Amino acid sequence: MSSQIPSLDRRTFENLFVLELANNHWGNLERGLRIVRDFATVARVNSVRTAIKLQFRDVDSFIHPAFKGYTESRYIKKTEATKLSIEEFKALVDEIRRCDCIPMATPFDEASVELCGLFDLPMIKVASSDIATWPLLDRIAHLSKPVIISTGGANDKTIDDCVRFFENRSIPLAINHCVSLYPCEDSELELNQISYLCQRYPNHVIGFSTHEQRDWYSSMLISYAKGARTWERHIDIEADGIPVAPYCSLPNQIDEWYKAFSKAVEMCGGSTEARRTVSERERRYLEELIRGVYACRDLTAGYVFSSETFNNDFYLAIPLHKGQLSCREVINGAKLISDLNSNDRLTIDHVDGPYRENEALRQVIMDRGIEA
Repeated sequence: MSSQIPSLDRRTFENLFVLELANNHWGNLERGLRIVRDFATVARVNSVRTAIKLQFRDVDSFIHPAFKGYTESRYIKKTEATKLSIEEFKALVDEIRRCDCIPMATPFDEASVELCGLFDLPMIKVASSDIATWPLLDRIAHLSKPVIISTGGANDKTIDDCVRFFENRSIPLAINHCVSLYPCEDSELELNQISYLCQRYPNHVIGFSTHEQRDWYSSMLISYAKGARTWERHIDIEADGIPVAPYCSLPNQIDEWYKAFSKAVEMCGGSTEARRTVSERERRYLEELIRGVYACRDLTAGYVFSSETFNNDFYLAIPLHKGQLSCREVINGAKLISDLNSNDRLTIDHVDGPYRENEALRQVIMDRGIEA
């Protein structure tokens, strides 16, 4: 269904890590600045392209007037407790930029989208809960900034509609697999959904927004192998006596996560679009397993090679010598140009044909195997 130009999404989102600061500043600017600095240091040490993401809510209009100060709702209570001013958010955005990270935000209401525009944020995130909130999506689209969506519990049609909405406006889009459980157990990660999304939306970068609490390594290896190319995790620090939620990652855990990414890249290797390049070390190893051609009996010059008589006149055995032919190079119709005694190896100099005439082919055969 996708009409996006693949390279556009690849350049924007591939190998991007989004660190979700959320409301873990707890309404305290200095705490927020410390979180930014601590995690920016980890990103710098690991040379990883990192965005630090805030959450924007226009608290005055986000909560119904009759429910201001309502303590029975954890969400309302935390939203009010973590309110920051525009000036304080600007200070956080400026610090993210100063630390060489990418400032991002998830706006949860239309007024907050305007804040994203005011700060000229280069990317916008749409939360799983808002993937079908069309007034919000329409306002976000007017910014013409690249967008990452989390799919959470959305069905195929809901995701398709959202993807088509941004495609029709030529807005670069990444699509995150996400299980909206905080925290997630390993058995709830549903990592096969990454493969599903890669197949369904082949022209978009697919990511993994993760909330697991027990393992910062294995899910990275698996998600990368499945095709995820952008990732998101919640972050926090141990400070001020505030407990860290089990779905949040500390700086040392993000360091482990980044190193798992490097290991995944190393283990998975190169492109999925073409056959890999075989290394010299591997080629040398395989050469030791190739059997060379030896004569079963005395043969005279003029002998013509034929697949029908080959097994009667020759046998294959190790080792292969430099300049010796293997069964791969024996060609029907080729001729011996010199005599060959029983148990002698068949070499490039015994046979007419392209291996004598083509210098590049000749060099390959002369360079492999053991010394004669």
